[in-house]
Amino acid sequence: MVEPCGWIEPNWSAPVGIRAATTLRKGGYSQQPFDGLNLGDHVGDDPVTVMRNRQLLCQSLNLPSEPVWLTQIHGTEVVDAGVVSKGHEADALFSHAPGQVCAVLTADCLPLLLCNQAGDRVAAVHAGWRGLADGVIEATLDQLAVPGDEVMAWLGPAIGAACFEVGAEVRDTFIQHAPEAEAAFKANRPNHWLADIYMLARQRLKACGVTSVWGGEHCTVTDKERFYSYRRDGQTGRMATLIWIDV
Repeated sequence: MVEPCGWIEPNWSAPVGIRAATTLRKGGYSQQPFDGLNLGDHVGDDPVTVMRNRQLLCQSLNLPSEPVWLTQIHGTEVVDAGVVSKGHEADALFSHAPGQVCAVLTADCLPLLLCNQAGDRVAAVHAGWRGLADGVIEATLDQLAVPGDEVMAWLGPAIGAACFEVGAEVRDTFIQHAPEAEAAFKANRPNHWLADIYMLARQRLKACGVTSVWGGEHCTVTDKERFYSYRRDGQTGRMATLIWIDV
């Protein structure tokens, strides 16, 4: 018998009626190397097994609708969950309607959830370093169309600062955009730096007026029991980070 679906809920002060979760690799039907609740249909896992995992997710979290599963491309396009079709190429979704589930898939990249204080607008963002550098957070906040001081953000499980080694070109890209980004990089070896993706995201949010930020305490690389990690394992599954407004 399959194990129940595992997930964690954001440790934030979102309004009543906002529901959110990040799945764990625990449970599900996938076999090695995807063992557990792999929700990615683009990583080489059996498509029927992925479909069963997605059905298990919907049942376990009692989702009001099937999540809109995007084809993520490390870009900055943001789409309306109520009108976009499955497989659309984008890296963030937003919704102003109850019952529409916004979801992104990750296995080291940063999953970011947003909502407003009124509890009637939500968004899910896939923020790898490329999308983060190119402005996917800013583009999503534009679609939410509320002042930054009315927005709440949660930083879901991503690669930790002690594990995320990048080249000098990545560091330079962020610093050219904002000099304060230098604080998010620590020299590691010649022309290589350890990057704090959580700090970089917080800086981008703060620049947009968003200071109510939670999360950022996990590391997908070091916590193999709970999280998938592409950098650690190469071929691996994907977790889902979801947000919706209760019906």
